[in-house]
Amino acid sequence: MMLRFPLLLTLLLAACSTLPEAPAQLRPVQSELVPFAFNGRVATRHNGERTSAGVRWTHRGVEDEILLLAPFGQTAARIFSNEQGVLLEASGKEYFEQDAETLTERVLGWHLPLSGMRYWVLALPAAGTAADIERSDNGQIKVLRQDGWEINYTRYATEMPDSLPLRMHMSRDGMEMQLLIDEWEI
Repeated sequence: MMLRFPLLLTLLLAACSTLPEAPAQLRPVQSELVPFAFNGRVATRHNGERTSAGVRWTHRGVEDEILLLAPFGQTAARIFSNEQGVLLEASGKEYFEQDAETLTERVLGWHLPLSGMRYWVLALPAAGTAADIERSDNGQIKVLRQDGWEINYTRYATEMPDSLPLRMHMSRDGMEMQLLIDEWEI
């Protein structure tokens, strides 16, 4: 019995030491043309109310699907956006509008800036509107201000200037959103 424990410990240590390093995650140059997906967590605070959920976002060209997940992985809400508009499914009901901002304001009481977020999650300014950008010493975006939102990037996958963000904090008019990205798929 005593011989098994050292052997097991040696095998476990050897297995841990041979794990490959995670590849550096670099952001695509043209976000609207490059599909991406990520898994993570989101927390919001608005009018004294706090919510949190797991999140799975899949972006393909002009389509976005965002799943908000309850603690045990079940889908609490689904937001699907394409050229025809935005559909929000939650609690067995469906809601539709032409844009996510109007829809989430009507249903949730605050607006999700989906048109900008598909760029901001990649640490890029959204196309078509002016942006104020502050960069860190290594060239990464530290703070991005656009369309009334302030996005603070607090963690990236690597120190490279074109690395993907892993943690960001967004705020506007009393609305705060913290996004933590656990896994990118580019």
